Amino acid sequence: MIEIIDAKDYKNKSVEIGYDREIENAVSQIISEVVKKGDEAVFSFTEKFDGVKLDSLLVSEEEIEEAYSEVDEYFIQTLTQAKENIECYHLKQKKTGYDIEKGNGIKLGQIVRPLSRVAVYVPGGTAAYPSTVLMDVIPAKIAGVREVVIITPPSRDGKVNKNVLAAAKLVGADKVYKIGGAQAVAAMAYGTESIKKVDKIVGPGNAYVATAKKQVFGQVDIDMIAGPSEILIVADDTAKVEFVASDLLGQAEHDKRAGIYLVCLSYDFAEKVKVEVDRQLALLSRRDIAEVSVNNGKIIVAKDLKEAMDIANQVAPEHLELCVKDPFSALKMVENAGGIFLGNYAPEALGDYFAGTNHTLPTSGTARFASPLSVDDFVKKSSYLYYTEDELKKVGERVYDFAEREGLTAHAESIKVRLK
Repeated sequence: MIEIIDAKDYKNKSVEIGYDREIENAVSQIISEVVKKGDEAVFSFTEKFDGVKLDSLLVSEEEIEEAYSEVDEYFIQTLTQAKENIECYHLKQKKTGYDIEKGNGIKLGQIVRPLSRVAVYVPGGTAAYPSTVLMDVIPAKIAGVREVVIITPPSRDGKVNKNVLAAAKLVGADKVYKIGGAQAVAAMAYGTESIKKVDKIVGPGNAYVATAKKQVFGQVDIDMIAGPSEILIVADDTAKVEFVASDLLGQAEHDKRAGIYLVCLSYDFAEKVKVEVDRQLALLSRRDIAEVSVNNGKIIVAKDLKEAMDIANQVAPEHLELCVKDPFSALKMVENAGGIFLGNYAPEALGDYFAGTNHTLPTSGTARFASPLSVDDFVKKSSYLYYTEDELKKVGERVYDFAEREGLTAHAESIKVRLK
């Protein structure tokens, strides 16, 4: 049963990102085996962890076409509309760099270039997420990444979820590999006989996948090390009790460690939500998971909207819903949040699947410094500068002196030799 507390008694304790030593060691061994044995290790781990013996890691074009043909037309239309919404939102993020000219002799600038090859991890097996395909492949394609590959675990029949493959075809993924877990991350980071290594790995996964991403960071880039999913709802007495309870449970069913928070302005509203959460919880198909996170959840009663927003900024939630009379005024008070959902009719699930904003968001309080996945995650930037001889002579003595003061005499000499 979710706990109701007063704001003055609330102490922010975000779930720390990190996993136990046993997982760290197991992942380290898996990565080491893949580095040493390549495909052999990947096939072996796939048989061990996914219960299937594969002949090929690559999903064939025939398999993709067959899966696409098996998906009903209604869902294809849904995927297509979601794709259009996501593209519309993310196209605004594309940057082209800039040039600066100071007179005729100095030119500075920035060049923006896409990454060459990116891997998108898509959870598979019992929980397959075609939404992740859309959210992670589309911004990579908009950025201009030359090759976007998907890695996703196979089911016990050796196949990949048909909805995932349909989404992959729709967004133009270049390859799909039927591998998952830490072995998939290792294969993409270091390469094997049949898999070319990538520049970056993005996408959600379980504790083993997240730990593997953490361990290969530096060899490749990653999007983030994600912790348990979380939601914080700020609600006043104009919010609808059944909506608020439903949105809390929508996050609770993700994970037993999911963060569930409601900050409201009256004990009467808090009690009503508590009763409604219990009522809806009893009806959930994933009740065993949701019940654990609900029992660890908090309903916090604040004295006013300002205090409620102060708590929201302390938590820095992955998902922040503002179910208040004037959500756009409350939006101006937000400092830390991953995705923000305004009003009673913009639930978090709308952003997860369809509206266009990205659902790959910073967790565990990292919204204090991190941002949602975007086109920026799939580009790199280079600076350039040009000086004529005359312009260098104007500032050369200052640069020479600067280098001397840092004790880097060779740097200083590289200037001095040009001033002679």
